[in-house]
Amino acid sequence: MLSGARGRLASALRETSAARSAVACRCLHASGSRPLADRSNKTEEPPRAFDPALLEFLVCPLSKKPLRYEASTNELINEELGIAYPIIDGIPNMIPQAARMTHQSKKQEEVEQR
Repeated sequence: MLSGARGRLASALRETSAARSAVACRCLHASGSRPLADRSNKTEEPPRAFDPALLEFLVCPLSKKPLRYEASTNELINEELGIAYPIIDGIPNMIPQAARMTHQSKKQEEVEQR
């Protein structure tokens, strides 16, 4: 009895995933999206710029403090923690593991250790 239910569940899952992938293909086709190989023929688009108006709403996910936009490095800086979040194609990557330590914080750590 259990093996019959397991078989029905497995076939239902296969049908569901096949239907989802077919829907995804139709959506991609309808939206005009193409595989990356087809996009190589397009001209290079300039990277999108970060909108500084977003700073009003964005805060550091770790300290919940405001961030500063540094145009020269295209990063959002948390001065207090000494970390910088990269901005990729105009979109801030606010994942803490993606942030880099700034030089200023390293200097402060050296001073505190002495």
